[in-house]
Amino acid sequence: MRAVDIIRKKRDGGELAASEIAFLIDGYCRGDVPDYQMSAFAMAVLFRGMTAEETAELTLAMARSGEQLDLSDIPGIKVDKHSTGGVGDKTTLVVAPLAAAAGVPVAKMSGRGLGHTGGTIDKLESIPGFRTELAPEAFFRQVREIGLAVAGQSGDLAPADKKLYALRDVTATVESIPLIASSVMSKKIASGADAIVLDVKTGGGAFMKTLEDAERLAEAMVAIGRLVGRNTAAVISDMDQPLGRAIGNALEVREAIAALRGEGPEDLTRLCLTLAAHMAVLGGKAASLDEAVPLLERKLASGEALEKFRAFVAAQGGDPAIVDEPDRLPAAPRRIPLAAERAGYVRRIDAEKLGLAAMVLGAGRAVKDAPIDHAVGVVLAVKLGDRVEAGEPLAELHAAGGGSAKAEALRLAAEAFELGGEPTASRPLILSVVTADGVRRTEA
Repeated sequence: MRAVDIIRKKRDGGELAASEIAFLIDGYCRGDVPDYQMSAFAMAVLFRGMTAEETAELTLAMARSGEQLDLSDIPGIKVDKHSTGGVGDKTTLVVAPLAAAAGVPVAKMSGRGLGHTGGTIDKLESIPGFRTELAPEAFFRQVREIGLAVAGQSGDLAPADKKLYALRDVTATVESIPLIASSVMSKKIASGADAIVLDVKTGGGAFMKTLEDAERLAEAMVAIGRLVGRNTAAVISDMDQPLGRAIGNALEVREAIAALRGEGPEDLTRLCLTLAAHMAVLGGKAASLDEAVPLLERKLASGEALEKFRAFVAAQGGDPAIVDEPDRLPAAPRRIPLAAERAGYVRRIDAEKLGLAAMVLGAGRAVKDAPIDHAVGVVLAVKLGDRVEAGEPLAELHAAGGGSAKAEALRLAAEAFELGGEPTASRPLILSVVTADGVRRTEA
């Protein structure tokens, strides 16, 4: 078997066998298949695509390239949740304790943020003392004891994906749906969960800009789950405006605590209830979404989800007092208002520009491994459709200092808002749900 023959076969539209895909991925990890051949393969996939079966085999080959967690000693159906990334997306901080409070074991590996999208690990590390590095046995024990653990993703988890992603980034092959789907799902499968709920973002602040592309990606990932024996569901949610109002690590933790108290933004709470409901169904704790949503609403109202979050923070070395005293979280020394220059209705909020504004302030990374400031970010004062008068606040920047970063962040934030004389209807928060039964568009 030769790499060049496999590349030619895919270039010409052929369907690869599992053994051919495994040969290519194993050889690439060993160094036997060089970057230039893997680049050619990625480009062939971009143009020719892959069948669902090929994509599943690629996913498994990448998952098997490194460490695979065995969660079988943890009782119950373990359900993982993954977001494709957005602005203000702190859903894991709410969904994980909410699902765990309903009896669903959540053993989650998460990553750091890059660019205008935030990372769950960065948010958690804004909690004083919180440990995101857990030894495997400590990770498993915590899930057994409190039903929930979230740790940083090991470098040994799907290393083939890490190598291939870096190559795709510099060869203009990032946009391939099979390569994106196998990248996401290889890490989820290697993490050992029995079932997976995906939050696929679409819109201006998301990687998938159109609903159609988001649905194609969701269908590909759900098909992978079905073919490798993992029940998988995908919720496609709107990212034309930030989720909630807070953008930035400690600011988002504060907002997540408010949501767990039943006092959070309506859009954040509704999406978290939806995602957790799918987890409850896949985890066998509810027979249907109609049964799951009221169950989870009770877990919020009773304070059980908040107490699960408190136990989770304490178990990983964090200060549980932040639950009652969020002011213990890092806070930026400067708050800079962004005021409306004229009256009007908020017709557009560019989520990506607001994410970039937060990144410029220090909340995110322009390059991998760059340091971040957990305290800084942006807090919205308005959402789409709101009416503002001249001089009223659109947002507030939380900054560490002045200078060029503050000026650039203010410029980006100001450009993110468009006001008009008439209100425009924002599209639904939840646009589609994709399961093994197909795509169902919603009006939620």
